[in-house]
Amino acid sequence: MVKILERLQKILAEANIASRRKAEEMILQGRVKVNSEVITQLGYKVSLNDSIFVDGKPIERAEKQYFLLNKPRGVLSTTADDESRLTVVKLLTEEHRHIRLYPIGRLDYNTAGLLILTNDGDLTKVLTNPNNRISKEYLIRIDGIMIKEKIRQIRKGIMIENKLIKPLETQLIERDKTNQTTLVRLVIDTHQNKDLMLIFKALGHKIKKITRTRYDFLTLEGVERGKYRALKIHEIKQLHQIKQQIAKKQL
Repeated sequence: MVKILERLQKILAEANIASRRKAEEMILQGRVKVNSEVITQLGYKVSLNDSIFVDGKPIERAEKQYFLLNKPRGVLSTTADDESRLTVVKLLTEEHRHIRLYPIGRLDYNTAGLLILTNDGDLTKVLTNPNNRISKEYLIRIDGIMIKEKIRQIRKGIMIENKLIKPLETQLIERDKTNQTTLVRLVIDTHQNKDLMLIFKALGHKIKKITRTRYDFLTLEGVERGKYRALKIHEIKQLHQIKQQIAKKQL
């Protein structure tokens, strides 16, 4: 069996002992032991079989947790904000608010929809890397009635700032002539949220609302806006399968 090793300061942070930076300070101060040895080396790695002590007390390793949240507009995807604005952490119940959770694939302040929260740092690192091409679906409501020719332009790809922005899928969902708006569905795998705004700005349309409705195989089904649920075991396994597939491609 492969022995999985992780940095000591990362384990301390995931166990909610301290932030990673504070954990590094504790290690340098000689406050951390692994088994019976005082560790002062920041690059030191531990396995699941190692016992870790801080100030002489054993720590409990954090259980990996995974949640799917339907983020409203006007909420930050970060875990804290200097301006005291509402963050996704404040949407969680007291039971989960104390866990050091991080978003996989942040959404802009005024973008709503599907957001994954987890304390699994390795999975987060892989899935947030734009080079790993995770598909995401968005519903976008824009001002004005969009003609079919512009939809064809999006499908062919639009060159913006020396970069070709070309969604995997583009679909015209609705033309609301009463309110003079158009609803478009886009699926992307490499571009940032801001690229979606650039697409429609280049075509002369202002975005009114953006909602992420799918992240790879995960959807918002059964999760109301502002609510969240724990991922099911088979969903967690599927996310890790994606991670393993990406790792194999990189070998």
